[in-house]
Amino acid sequence: MGYRTTRQHEPEPEPELRFSDTELRDLAVAWIALSVAFALIRSPFHRGLASFGAFVLSVLVSFLTVGVGFLLHEIAHKVVAIEHGQIAEFRADYQMLLLALMGGLVGFLFAAPGAVYHRGQITTRENGLIAIAGPVTNLLLTVLFLPLLIFSATPGFFPQVLAMVGQMGVAINLFLAAFNMIPFGPLDGKSVLEWHKGVFALVFVPSAALAAFVLFRVGLF
Repeated sequence: MGYRTTRQHEPEPEPELRFSDTELRDLAVAWIALSVAFALIRSPFHRGLASFGAFVLSVLVSFLTVGVGFLLHEIAHKVVAIEHGQIAEFRADYQMLLLALMGGLVGFLFAAPGAVYHRGQITTRENGLIAIAGPVTNLLLTVLFLPLLIFSATPGFFPQVLAMVGQMGVAINLFLAAFNMIPFGPLDGKSVLEWHKGVFALVFVPSAALAAFVLFRVGLF
């Protein structure tokens, strides 16, 4: 007797937004590792007890800026991918995360924490929309952090932690948007450029210009 199924011609169910245990673990590890790596550059704790206190504060600020920027960037990729019928999950690159931590110890950081991998039939346009979702999310976060940066620059009392969050939140999210829009290798910009040159220019040019202005005039660290 042969095997028969009555479901072979039925359409597959639409992917749903859900997070596996492995994905949640990878997101958490990447969030923590990136935050600590940036904090190590800002405030190396091996310089003494006083510096250790600054390091702890830097970890907190990094969690709220670098960590949130990274996390929502990746989730944006996942959400848009699923909206276009893809099966999508984030996977951390543990070797690169270890490299980021080691680099933070010596004052150098190259962060490539992982990526959202998706599969399924897809057009060039859909792939471009998935790619651009991350950088656009970082630009939106920049707008949310901007009031803290503006208020921290005005005369009068402003809590130190909020000022740091505003400054780093704006700088790091502009940096993440601009860096990921570079049209090279696995970065988002390559997929966006292949889809639509006008959209690529509309996002990349102002992101890069603003990132350069903020990093040189305001500073990241």
